[in-house]
Amino acid sequence: MNNIALGRYLPLDSAVNRMDPRAKIMIMLFLMIAIFVPAGIWGYLLIGAFIVAALALSKLSIGFALRSVKPMMFMMVFLLIINILVVKTGQPWIRIGWFSVYSDAVYQTLYIVVRLMLMIIITTILTATTKPLDLTLGIEKLLHPFEKIGLPAHIIAMMISIALRFIPTLIEETQRIMNAQASRGVDLENGTLKEKVMAVLALIVPLFVSAFDRADQLANAMEARGYDPQKKRTRYKVLKMHAADYAGMTISVLILAICIAIQITGIA
Repeated sequence: MNNIALGRYLPLDSAVNRMDPRAKIMIMLFLMIAIFVPAGIWGYLLIGAFIVAALALSKLSIGFALRSVKPMMFMMVFLLIINILVVKTGQPWIRIGWFSVYSDAVYQTLYIVVRLMLMIIITTILTATTKPLDLTLGIEKLLHPFEKIGLPAHIIAMMISIALRFIPTLIEETQRIMNAQASRGVDLENGTLKEKVMAVLALIVPLFVSAFDRADQLANAMEARGYDPQKKRTRYKVLKMHAADYAGMTISVLILAICIAIQITGIA
């Protein structure tokens, strides 16, 4: 469990931990939009600098943030292989007989990988510095104005917070099943392609069964405690915005504006 970063809350006494959850969610949204603006290397360097500063203010190590990217390494390698096979534009960097690796294939892969890494690390900072209950309350408060058009703000906030909360649990469950199957002779690393596919299927089935069982147990526990999403709820904790919250949102909006300006002017 100590190796899991994404979705794990760390009760540290930091400036980011003390920020209003609504401000942190809005900062994350502004940065996510900025990531998808084609601002080139300068835009990504600007976002990266903000993330490094946020990690320092959160008292989180860079290694902790990079651990959240580790589960995505397989997908990144898969993207590289697909791009190498499909993209045939740019300068040919490597030629082995009929097979060639072109520069655009590598650049496009790096472009996607950098985006994924930035998004995952931003989400990790949010979940590591925000209690699950505070995250639920923050999402609900931000969605509250949309209740006038029939949007179930509380239900959506609860679903998102539960999903984030159970990411480490599912990863831990996957590791437990893999260890149990390895002790019974299942080899997930060696063998033919067919054997590897069968081994993965043997992993997915019990994982799905365990996930549905946990969901059923959670639903029963919430019903036993009288939880009703349709009822009006009072809050013991009242959220209040402070200067640091407004400053963080202002900086994130400026980063988004700079990325848009870079894209429009063509500096990238």
